[in-house]
Amino acid sequence: MDVLDPDDPRPPFQQVTDLLRAAIRTQRYEPGEKLPSIGELAKHFGVSPMTVQKAVGFLRDEGLLISRQGKGSFVRQRTERSVGLRPHVEQAFDSTAVTIDFAGFSGETLQGVLQEPLDKIRLGRLVPEEVRIRMLLPDLERPTGLPSLAPGGEDSSEVRARMERITQRSVQAISDTVQELSDLGLVRNASAQVRTYSAAPLFKLFVINGGEVFFGFYPVVEHPVAIKGEPTPIYDLMGKDATLFHFAASEDETELGSQYVAQSQHWFDSVWNTVAQDYPL
Repeated sequence: MDVLDPDDPRPPFQQVTDLLRAAIRTQRYEPGEKLPSIGELAKHFGVSPMTVQKAVGFLRDEGLLISRQGKGSFVRQRTERSVGLRPHVEQAFDSTAVTIDFAGFSGETLQGVLQEPLDKIRLGRLVPEEVRIRMLLPDLERPTGLPSLAPGGEDSSEVRARMERITQRSVQAISDTVQELSDLGLVRNASAQVRTYSAAPLFKLFVINGGEVFFGFYPVVEHPVAIKGEPTPIYDLMGKDATLFHFAASEDETELGSQYVAQSQHWFDSVWNTVAQDYPL
């Protein structure tokens, strides 16, 4: 039986989530295979069925599992391509030097996946010597095409200001946390930088430790948001609906994954070093 660590500060559901994720990653459960029932997994891990249900729901949200009514949960067939970002980011922090380059519409997703590894640094469970985070975001003080008013697609300074407030909360939280780790001497070199450029990003991109890339397109959807207290329909970029695809570099520089990582890093650096402008935090 996989035994949960009583000294681990993570809640039981998260430990179960990580153990199941590892079993899927190592193909103990292969793509298309049905997982044991909730009751069987609860007995296996020595936890309540509700704990297992929560873990399965988390992995389903990551895209690793699909649930079929009346039949149970199955490992998604596309696991090797469409995968969850969080475990890869957490694994990146096992390195001595951690670099994460993010390009996208806001830093909400990045803030979410960084929270746990940064907390583990505070607890002394992770001890990287260097953490460098760069965020490349749209300049929402200028018209960018998206978000825009629906159905005509007109630019709206009020809509952009709303998205700017959301973006600022996320990037400021990341910056403050990284700076705190530096101030406390927990990381020898730590930095979080933000630059903006005048374009609406239609995709999100993560380059992790220069060796892994996660890429996904933003679906554009129409939905209402509150502007000056009134529901206003807008066209918006929905990050939560973006499917991320994973590419990893190998020793073979001609292999697709290696080329994709190299070109993604080249694109990011080219925008960062030319048209992007520093964003004051």
